Amino acid sequence: MDGAKLSAEGVWKVFGSRSASAKALALADSGATRAEILDQTGATIGVRNASFGVAPGETFVIMGLSGSGKSTLLRCVACLTDVTRGSVVLDGDELTGMSADRLREVRRKKLSMVFQHFGLFPHRRVIDNAAYGLEVQGWSRDKRHARANEVLEVVGLTGWGDHYPQQLSGGMQQRVGLARALAVDPEVLFFDEPFSALDPLIRRDMQEELLRLQGEMNRTIVFVTHDFDEAIKLGDRIAIMKDGEFDQVGTAAELLAAPATDYVREFTKNVSRAKVVTVDRVMAPTGGGSAGPESTDAATGSTVSSDTLLEDVLGLLVSTDLAIGVIDGSGSRIGTVDREQVKAILDA
Repeated sequence: MDGAKLSAEGVWKVFGSRSASAKALALADSGATRAEILDQTGATIGVRNASFGVAPGETFVIMGLSGSGKSTLLRCVACLTDVTRGSVVLDGDELTGMSADRLREVRRKKLSMVFQHFGLFPHRRVIDNAAYGLEVQGWSRDKRHARANEVLEVVGLTGWGDHYPQQLSGGMQQRVGLARALAVDPEVLFFDEPFSALDPLIRRDMQEELLRLQGEMNRTIVFVTHDFDEAIKLGDRIAIMKDGEFDQVGTAAELLAAPATDYVREFTKNVSRAKVVTVDRVMAPTGGGSAGPESTDAATGSTVSSDTLLEDVLGLLVSTDLAIGVIDGSGSRIGTVDREQVKAILDA
């Protein structure tokens, strides 16, 4: 996919014997459902024809309920699980076609994974856990410990290097897992529900920590979660999965403003649209709407930028029955927004 750092193209994952998988794919191509395929072949469709691209520095969130295929897809894209059909491409190189040796080298140097259950070695000190990827790469003890101390400082664990994982809280252990992932200076980071086992307050702190680190390091991230609030907070774009395939892919605002299916609508129904949707999603383009360009500014003297959240424009709309002008980054008028337009999206 053009401009993508990482992409999946027509990825399928079928769990079953080779012959059962072949029959399952043939049935899937003819339109059979996941349940029908399981009944006729005994094979399970884990991922069904998933395609997406992740731009450099983008956080792409894959979400869905248990059994939707989100973690399976992540493992396919991270090359931890073989793909039954399709391809995974990193920087123009097809990972699914690489030799085992070359793929191992790519995974060691360019890709890192953070798991839900930490995956730390209990018999190793924090510094050695953080440095594990560098040890695998053959770094000397002094060099890898120096680098490990750097990333432990980055994730807020300065001074904890000589402790053992069981001496740390759950949130601190997950920071060690994050430090281990960052130590090899990866180009792509994969997160498989990394914060779901944490207490709510610690989980929020870790979300903020990830946002801070992403602001500083600008890595390409694929993040799996079952929590839509977490997806909204962390993701530049969100893919919602059901039965192994995508129901909809888009920004949080796009999913909230125009859910494509009842399944997506169910995910989004309890989310405050005012905190996510921007005025450009609901405005009438210049020349339309309840007030023309001239009458709007003359009556209200107000304009808002196109990326203003609805919650930030509500106060202006309460004070007038007329529309408010919407401007782009250059200051040009591109539309108007009024009370009825906002009410319609908030009541949807």
